[in-house]
Amino acid sequence: QLQFEESGGDLVQPGGSLRLSCVASGLSLDHYVIGWLRQGPGMEREGVACISSSDGTTEYADSVKGRFTISRDNAENTVILQMSSLKPEDTGLYYCAARPGLCPTCSGTVCYHDYWGQGTQVTVSS
Repeated sequence: QLQFEESGGDLVQPGGSLRLSCVASGLSLDHYVIGWLRQGPGMEREGVACISSSDGTTEYADSVKGRFTISRDNAENTVILQMSSLKPEDTGLYYCAARPGLCPTCSGTVCYHDYWGQGTQVTVSS
């Protein structure tokens, strides 16, 4: 079974940066697309970014394009989300998830991923 441990969440001022880390254990990430998702206060969960295992192709939510960068280190079974120019609306619980072949995502109250972690809290506030 694939397990995740996220870290790096913190309280940061608007315009600041954070680096989130997701370390996987239990299974190889080779056959999964790994994504970061978030749930803000009173909001439904949403996909933020994802990266494929085969060719490193990335996808981003429109709201974070140009500000967030996702990367992975297969040898270390780690996926990183580098966040910059943070806004208050980026506040939320960020968690990583895995899905075979497709980007982990959520639609309404239903999420499509096989494995996920407990998350790390990001708060953007002055």
